[in-house]
Parts: sequence; C-alpha cells; structure tokens
Amino acid sequence: MDCKEFERLIPEFMEDRLDYKRLKKFMEHADGCGECSEELAIQFLVTEGMVRLEKGGTFDLQREMMLRMEEARRSMRMHNTVKYISITLGLFAVAALAVIIWLVI
Repeated sequence: MDCKEFERLIPEFMEDRLDYKRLKKFMEHADGCGECSEELAIQFLVTEGMVRLEKGGTFDLQREMMLRMEEARRSMRMHNTVKYISITLGLFAVAALAVIIWLVI
C-alpha cells in the first residue's frame, strides 16, 4: 500500500468499514510509515474533535485514537486465529477421513 491509498482509506478506517484484507494492509502501512501515522492522527483528531465539541463534554482523543488502533490490531489477530483454527480442523477432518477409508479397505 502506498501513502496515497492509505490517506484515501483513512475515512473508511475511522468509520470501521475496512474489510480484513484492507485493514491489514492499512495497519501495516500505519505501523511502518511515520508520515501516514501522523496524518491518521491529525484526521482523527480533527474529525472526532469537531464531533465532540458539538456534543460538549470532555474527551481524550489521543487515548481514543490509540484504542481504535489497538481494536483494529485485536480484530486482525482474531481473524488470524479463526483462520488457523479452521485450517487445523479441516486437516483433522481429512486425516480422520483417511483413517476411516484405510480401515474400510
């Protein structure tokens, strides 16, 4: 993912609309590109700050941004865990079928 694509996806990230594949690329780029991480933080602070100012009350946008990033990382880890469990169960099913076929023959 290049910086232009990253910047284009920032609104979708903030609205939690990125599918796993795009989220993974987005997060990898954010973790590796300081300029894009800074742009994400700025856009988040401006967008969320305006909403919060309109609503009134107090808020900690820096903390919320960090929580949003951690939530995205947690979502990616969960997706990977489910994928690996599915693969493992599939392999067990194939092995069990092979054993049954071997016993029948």
